[in-house]
Amino acid sequence: MKYMLILLVDDGALEQLTTEQREAVSAGHREFQRIASEAGELISTQALADPSRSTVVRSRGGRPVVSTGPTRAVDQYMGGYYLVDVDDLERALELAGLLPDVRIDGLAVEIRPVMCGAGPLGVI
Repeated sequence: MKYMLILLVDDGALEQLTTEQREAVSAGHREFQRIASEAGELISTQALADPSRSTVVRSRGGRPVVSTGPTRAVDQYMGGYYLVDVDDLERALELAGLLPDVRIDGLAVEIRPVMCGAGPLGVI
């Protein structure tokens, strides 16, 4: 089953990290990627820019309107993800536990099952 491990970020928590702690977080993510890749469970991963760099398209009066910046003020935002294909939720939880984010106050990993999807040229 596919799960998305969503990395939830709080800028305040990140700002409090020392250089050594930031390097440990990066190393922890590299180790996670190695373990999940070697197990054949890692499908993809991406880091996302800060929400202040977002562009939002929404409907106003039935017409698309473009705005910049986040859709709303939030304490945490999606900073990136890992898409994994594992046997069950228990394994997804085990993998999430390997991420350094779950040991830093203010950061979190949300685990969400993938309901359906398609390849790059496919249709849902």
